[in-house]
Amino acid sequence: MIFTAPDYVNYIGITLRQDTASKCRNTVSPRWHNETMTETSAFASSLPSHRPLGTPLGAHPTRVLFLGSGELGKEVTIELMRLGAWVCAADSYAGAPAQQVANEARVLDMADAAQLRALFDEVRPDIIVPEVEAIATGELSDAAARGVQVVPSAEIAAICMDRERLRVLAHEDLGLPTTPYRFAGSLEELRAGAREVGYPCVVKPVMSSSGHGQSVVRGADAIDAAWVEAQEGRRAANEGDVSRVIVEALAPLDYELTVLTVSSSAGVVTCAPIGQRQESGDYRESWQPAAADGEVLERARAIACAAVQGLVDKATASGETGWGVFGVELFVLTDGSILFNEVSPRPHDTGMVTLISQRLSEFALHARAILGLPVTEGHVALAMGDGQTAASHAIVVAGDGEAEFTGVENALAEPGTDLRIFAKPRVHGHRRMAVSLAIGTDAGDARRKAADVADALTITVR
Repeated sequence: MIFTAPDYVNYIGITLRQDTASKCRNTVSPRWHNETMTETSAFASSLPSHRPLGTPLGAHPTRVLFLGSGELGKEVTIELMRLGAWVCAADSYAGAPAQQVANEARVLDMADAAQLRALFDEVRPDIIVPEVEAIATGELSDAAARGVQVVPSAEIAAICMDRERLRVLAHEDLGLPTTPYRFAGSLEELRAGAREVGYPCVVKPVMSSSGHGQSVVRGADAIDAAWVEAQEGRRAANEGDVSRVIVEALAPLDYELTVLTVSSSAGVVTCAPIGQRQESGDYRESWQPAAADGEVLERARAIACAAVQGLVDKATASGETGWGVFGVELFVLTDGSILFNEVSPRPHDTGMVTLISQRLSEFALHARAILGLPVTEGHVALAMGDGQTAASHAIVVAGDGEAEFTGVENALAEPGTDLRIFAKPRVHGHRRMAVSLAIGTDAGDARRKAADVADALTITVR
């Protein structure tokens, strides 16, 4: 089913594919916090849940290879090493955050199939964890066919990189509510698709991320420029091929939510939804729990569970685990309806708030899940006092050179605050270099405290 332009306004309910709905039935109960959301999978006993841990330099370590070694990968690496795994961190440049803490590091072009294949042959990983989109996904499929555990699976990684495949799965296969949309492989098809979904609309390359190549189009006179931006601004623009695009109606958005959803050997569970603020498609602030109506939050968790369960079903059908953390992005419209947007098959930027809000952060949950350890509703619980809210604040630095932080003692003077400096080697233009964290009496108080931590820092680029 494809919605016509006004349909999303009145689409408030959730119509899930029957088998998916049954697996996620516990997520829509009004007794949300008193019922389990765990669905134990019948195949779990046959999956790699009993690897040796605790001997990373011994004869039989569990070897984990990260493809992408940014700040999120750094936190997961630390959690894996705490559980005794051996970790190799790969990235396109030397000194990436995760490389600084891993057992070994590699530098290569991960989109180059030959280089990636050579890396796999050299490292001989038990588990491969893609942390970026620019990866030769065919090599992931080949590794999975040889028995290597790809996180969450080779097919999921490919689906979530391709907006066309993901949207078809979410809306047409699983019945999740989305904006009206069309796909286009030429400027002429884009013009026709835009007329069908209506203006204003959003045009995105199907193979990109983080807002690259994306345009908001207010009228037909701007659609040609949007096609050019999608072709030239996408992450893979240098590959020379013509990118298909998705054009979707611009929904009357009230706010956005992220629901961190964990698939493990114990089934699928969701964390408390996270509120967020973005600028130009990039995260700037997040807070947990989101300040929203309880019914909205329950429906958000139900949609997230259904989306992830649908992906996991595909993974298990091909003999893979589907284990890991998924960041499910949702739109809440002005009429209270909720639309599925996208899903990231890895820890999410907005989930950095869990470093202070939950006993087990999204990074610890990811590490546990991919190692075959169970993650249940109790593992994803908040660790704050009643009525409290946590917030994170991205610290973006401008300049060209090395960043130095001073004034940290003043920034962290207030109790209930924290800071993570990512230790990226250099800034080029604008770059997220740290995140501040805080706990407050409500979302506004927590956000203010996190912003105060950031404002108290002096950051020099030299």
